[in-house]
Amino acid sequence: MSRIDLHTHTHFSDGSVSPTALVELAHQQGVSVLAITDHDTTEGLPEAMEAAHHLPIEIIPGIELSTEFQGRETHMLGYFIDLADPQFQTRLEQLRATRVDRLHHILDRLHTLKVEISFAEVEHVAGGGTTGRPHIAQMLIEKGYVKGMKEAFDRFLGVRGAAYVRRIVPEAAEIMTWITEAGGIPILAHPYWEGLGADKTTDSCRMLVEQGLRGLEVFYGTFSARQISINLNLARKFDLLMTGGSDFHGAFKPEISVGTGRGSLRVPPKLIDHLRQAAGRADPQTMNEVP
Repeated sequence: MSRIDLHTHTHFSDGSVSPTALVELAHQQGVSVLAITDHDTTEGLPEAMEAAHHLPIEIIPGIELSTEFQGRETHMLGYFIDLADPQFQTRLEQLRATRVDRLHHILDRLHTLKVEISFAEVEHVAGGGTTGRPHIAQMLIEKGYVKGMKEAFDRFLGVRGAAYVRRIVPEAAEIMTWITEAGGIPILAHPYWEGLGADKTTDSCRMLVEQGLRGLEVFYGTFSARQISINLNLARKFDLLMTGGSDFHGAFKPEISVGTGRGSLRVPPKLIDHLRQAAGRADPQTMNEVP
């Protein structure tokens, strides 16, 4: 059965595999449409498009950006972005700078906790890609401070962790403008509305739509049936596009498989047709043209 996965990461951000390896793995898993959505960078997309050139797999150029919305860190996916847009690339450089600043602050806090990890070590683990907390977690594991990713985030790097530092990022409205001005479609990633209540959830979604939101990631690699139902109803209420993906990170999240998430992910094929039409990209044959 052909699968669709519109949310994956490579080693250019916080995934563990190369774009080529991800494309090959997706092909082996029966994925026919794959979006690579690395955090704050499009650097892995040309390699992915080249790798898919002779395979029956369509690569959709994507990205995942961190935003602030109603006091919460919120992630926004962008699809069909123009990789060559100079303004967009400048904005991404600025966003990556906030990520580096945050990592330095986290490492300072770890130092006060007698946990010795250098920025050079984190950069080495990242392999030249966008650095993130999973790379610090990998060093925590390698140096024996923790036994695994979950412990690294629970003890040190997660919101309740001893070394957690909040990242300063633009508001959701600004990030959606960036995506739109780069020719892309802004989609709210893995929308969690827990604790808001039905009315507040509706109001929050309406506000995002008024600010430029075009869709919701309704089908997600770890969503329960209830979470899917909530987002499905919101998408219908506000006439939003629907997408879905595994949020594959390779070895950094070994329980998540490309194409299937934790095993139950199913992205309806018609959703990709709607997404293509919204982007003016009705012909999938042009998707793997290397910029």
